Amino acid sequence: MADFDMIRELRARCGASISHCKKALEETGGDREKALEVLRKEGADIAAKKASRATHAGVVDAYVHADRRLAALVKVKCETDFVARNDEFRAFAHDLAMQAAAMGARTSEELLEQPFIKDPKKTVRDLVKEIIAKFGENVEVISVSRLEI
Repeated sequence: MADFDMIRELRARCGASISHCKKALEETGGDREKALEVLRKEGADIAAKKASRATHAGVVDAYVHADRRLAALVKVKCETDFVARNDEFRAFAHDLAMQAAAMGARTSEELLEQPFIKDPKKTVRDLVKEIIAKFGENVEVISVSRLEI
């Protein structure tokens, strides 16, 4: 039986449901890292299934650097207004804008291939897949714009 603290920690790291975290820990004999890999694979499978679904809602977010000489805009779409209004989804969009500003991404495809600035072990594409698994909706990074003086 998986310990509740282990389940909570795993859930905080990947955003999966409590039942999925518990199942992954039980499958891996309580090994947190292996359980995390199981959950990431499940997340990728979920993302693949959702990829063909239409996105009609979303957000545009901006990051402006403190010196006001660098800014980035991103347009991120999802399926419903419910997800688009979610604070975590909006924080995700803001992280993408910060990523574009910091790493110089000028296209959405270029952005997706970059290591994520807050966790270089994964790419932005991996982060998108995690968000898809977490919200159960297709999510697309539609466009990226970067301005610099």
